[in-house]
Amino acid sequence: MILLVPYFLIMGIVIKLDSKGPVFFRQERYGRRGKMINVIKMRTMHLDADARLSAFLQKNPVAREEWETYRKLKVHDPRVTRIGAFLRKYSLDELPQIANVFKGDMSLVGPRPYLREELEEIKHEKSILFQVKPGITGLWQISGRSHLSFEERLNLDEAYIRNWSLWMDLTILVKTIRTAASGHGAF
Repeated sequence: MILLVPYFLIMGIVIKLDSKGPVFFRQERYGRRGKMINVIKMRTMHLDADARLSAFLQKNPVAREEWETYRKLKVHDPRVTRIGAFLRKYSLDELPQIANVFKGDMSLVGPRPYLREELEEIKHEKSILFQVKPGITGLWQISGRSHLSFEERLNLDEAYIRNWSLWMDLTILVKTIRTAASGHGAF
């Protein structure tokens, strides 16, 4: 964590210069046994992100369809700041989640921590997903990242839990470094 302090300082300064608001972003997500945890990330969105997204989706039916399938926007996401796009591309916004790992809420590898508003979509899988701590990285992040639909990501998270091994975790960690460094598949 100490080694990351200079990177956090640099990213924090750039985030503050790029847009108004805090450097860090906290969001409630589901952890192990369905307990709500506060996931920490570098802020990559404008403060009025929800309003921007809503207005954009109302005006763009193609984008709305994409959002409903992927829960992401690939070409243009009006919520994301300029520096936020860079941080997301290389997964640098995820680094503060190491604090969640030290706190015991997350692990390095695991299923993604799902949002409260995603509960309806994960209702059939939640008994499996909530058995383990969510991870900073996982099988879906190295298998296509944002190119995958929400359902595909969910299926990969379930496959990870059912087939877990220490070797799989080590493989995912190594591939995560390569995937993050390439920026491939991130929006």
